[in-house]
Amino acid sequence: MRNSFTMERSAMLNVAVVDDEKSCTELLISYLAQFAAEKKREIHTEVFYSGEELLNRYQPQYDIILLDIEMGEMDGMETARQLRSLDQDVVLVFITNMAQYAINGYEVGALDYVLKPITYYTFSVRFERAISRIRKRRPEEFLLPLPEGMQRVRVDQIYYVEVENHTLHYHTRDGVLMVRGSLQSVEEKLKDSHFVKCNHWYLVNLRHVTGIRKNMVCVAGDMLEISRRNKTAFLSALTDYMGMEL
Repeated sequence: MRNSFTMERSAMLNVAVVDDEKSCTELLISYLAQFAAEKKREIHTEVFYSGEELLNRYQPQYDIILLDIEMGEMDGMETARQLRSLDQDVVLVFITNMAQYAINGYEVGALDYVLKPITYYTFSVRFERAISRIRKRRPEEFLLPLPEGMQRVRVDQIYYVEVENHTLHYHTRDGVLMVRGSLQSVEEKLKDSHFVKCNHWYLVNLRHVTGIRKNMVCVAGDMLEISRRNKTAFLSALTDYMGMEL
């Protein structure tokens, strides 16, 4: 029996950068390249120097648009209004000098905004949040090799993964699925989907954590021990995840 699964998600992210300042577009491109290298993700980027250029050439192929608000004849808000008539699903992140401008972004379904001058840390946090929004709209799936054949499983419906005697137990909404394998290999494949080890035997899907009680974490009604070795990293990852969800 095979001891691996095949992810059914697209590794490629298509991103449009829209800003009439060349220095800002170059900075964002460098940040996207740094993010891609750190996260081991493939990101395809296109640059537009005005809202008109974006709209004239627009095809609904982008996952995320980084959109400057203060541009020339057509500002970012008007660009976003017209864009929504072409694409209701693309994730919009505004780039702006003044936070009050970004408040109006709610009317065009903007997810977030990044204030200039842009630091890499701020950019990476906002961009990670944008990727999380994409995952919610298009849930990741993988093919799990079970004894009776391959089964498609949604990542967001896995509560946690348990290892026992070289057998992986996937605790899911539809029951427990078992395959041979190592927790380390699964941890590597699911690390970008907010799965974190709470101890040597359990890999937890943070979206299903409902509480922490002393050295235990409640996951979909089950209480799992948080080991002393993993406690700091686990609680830090959970705090970061909860911050992205707010």
